[in-house]
Amino acid sequence: MIIAVTGTPGVGKTTVSKLLARKLGYEYVSLRDYVMERGIGEMKGDELEVEVDELAYNFERDFAGKNVVADGHLSHFLKADLVVVLRAHPKLVGERLKGRGYSKEKIGENVEAELVDVILVEALEENENVIEVDTTGKTPEKVVDEIIGLIQKGVKRRVGIVDWSEVYDEVIPYLRL
Repeated sequence: MIIAVTGTPGVGKTTVSKLLARKLGYEYVSLRDYVMERGIGEMKGDELEVEVDELAYNFERDFAGKNVVADGHLSHFLKADLVVVLRAHPKLVGERLKGRGYSKEKIGENVEAELVDVILVEALEENENVIEVDTTGKTPEKVVDEIIGLIQKGVKRRVGIVDWSEVYDEVIPYLRL
């Protein structure tokens, strides 16, 4: 089974993906590392640009039939059995990215993407089996237990559980207005 864990930068993808892979006994794959090792993407400034079709083709060739947790904000473009879209309060995303030294522009871009469900919408356009999980105020262990519980119950689609429209005023300082 291929599980793609996706979401806006700062929602907890890497921490959750590694723990999920360990608990399930699956292989963990960082898409960023995979892209760099395979020469699929190229650095432009401090951005890694990736040809999504090439990534999806190579990933399917290398991992079809294996048990894998793929971690990355482009993982929803892979042919996966299940896509897990992690969500987090946009203010939390802004604070985490600020702590990582992201530019104001990149912080604003990503806070806005989380606010308006960009990754979720893309995931739904590309995949049948999508579950959305709000990580806000939860430990990584609790998030992983929630994901495993949904998998064990056979849930293949759970979306629409997050709505950040009420918090717009709280995140204005992070946006590029």
